[in-house]
Amino acid sequence: MQTEPASTARTAMVSGSTVRIGELAGHGRPSEDRVFTTTDALIVLDGVSTVTDDRPRGAWYADTLGTAIAELLTREADTDLRQILASAIRVVADAHGLVAGSSPASTAAVVRRRADQIEAAVLGDSPVVAIGRDGTVHAVRDDRLARLVDARPEAREYRDLQSAGHGFGDRHRLILQELRDFQGGVVNRQDGYWIAEAVPEAGLHAVTASWPADDLAEVVVATDGITAGVEEYGLCSWQELARACRQDGPQAVADAIARAEHEDPTGQLWPRYKVSDDKALVFWPLREPAGPGLTETAASSGGEADR
Repeated sequence: MQTEPASTARTAMVSGSTVRIGELAGHGRPSEDRVFTTTDALIVLDGVSTVTDDRPRGAWYADTLGTAIAELLTREADTDLRQILASAIRVVADAHGLVAGSSPASTAAVVRRRADQIEAAVLGDSPVVAIGRDGTVHAVRDDRLARLVDARPEAREYRDLQSAGHGFGDRHRLILQELRDFQGGVVNRQDGYWIAEAVPEAGLHAVTASWPADDLAEVVVATDGITAGVEEYGLCSWQELARACRQDGPQAVADAIARAEHEDPTGQLWPRYKVSDDKALVFWPLREPAGPGLTETAASSGGEADR
């Protein structure tokens, strides 16, 4: 993946370190990804779009939920992250009269430094990737929805259509609506998947992990528009992405992934839902690596992860 230094960058101070943030809207509508920071935490959200509604309702929900999470993290610094998520979902649902099954939704990824620990909680497909001082990758991901969708015949059909060069046409849009209808029947239930919407219990089902802060070099938090560049397109590894963030900045990384997508405008090379999804990428350097550079060997997951 070729990156170029970004001319502008958004930064924030978190736990004494300068956090760098890259953001880029996807194809044809304002971004529904949101990034919040507190004194000791990062919050990344991806508001869930709808196939037929042109209004970015997911953006409103991500804004509102992110604000609630940040306020709770500030007031309740020692509360479990899953409980923080559950409480924030409840606060927003109660304040705005949201009804389960017919409300906007969002992924949520929260990373917090508490004493000598780095803690993470993930709900939906916005992973947290912690990179150890030895280069080991610890990926905290929630792939429950992806597993359900990938098993559907509609998912195979849209990939086959795009691989054959049919692009993002009418049938593609119909398939996405069929998949969205399927998701609506399995959301926020034990045998389905969990997402921030109007069911506070969902927060308690977040995937979590924690590590000693001294063991980590940096933390990357990304929405799926960034994750695709690593895990679907194979443009770089997580270590290479982190190195690019460190050298050129996360905005340059987001721009590079978008350029690659626009070179595949019909999805023939990389079958996907959209030409180019919204992108948010946060890079939190905890300390300088112990050696001259990160190794290229990594485990696919690690830390004290649980579901």
